[in-house]
Amino acid sequence: MALPIRVLLAKVGLDGHDRGVKVVARTLRDAGMDVVYSGLHRTPEEVVNAAVQEDVDVLGVSLLSGVQMTVFPKIFALLKEKGVDDMIVVAGGVMPDEDVAELKKMGVAEIMLQDTPPQAIVDRLTRLVEERGAR
Repeated sequence: MALPIRVLLAKVGLDGHDRGVKVVARTLRDAGMDVVYSGLHRTPEEVVNAAVQEDVDVLGVSLLSGVQMTVFPKIFALLKEKGVDDMIVVAGGVMPDEDVAELKKMGVAEIMLQDTPPQAIVDRLTRLVEERGAR
């Protein structure tokens, strides 16, 4: 039997709204994934350190505050510093279409906006981990 997919969900910055990320965490747990939620008001350093320490397959960052174009470059730089090149980074929340395209170029594997159905999130993360293969 394969190990469950390990996911760290994080809220970075001053955004204090976490109902959506909690719904996603519950959905992923119900689908059999091992989920860690870092809580509100985390820094990119805290999130990356936790993701590395927890040895997660997927780092999911939820943003509603419009800081995605500063947060994700920091996250990718920190992962690179730590020599992590096989962690899947995904984004969720609310962001403009032009940022979605830039985030994809930056290396964000998937962007799930506020209207993404819960089962679609499970399916996308499962597919991304399957495509990446065993670590």
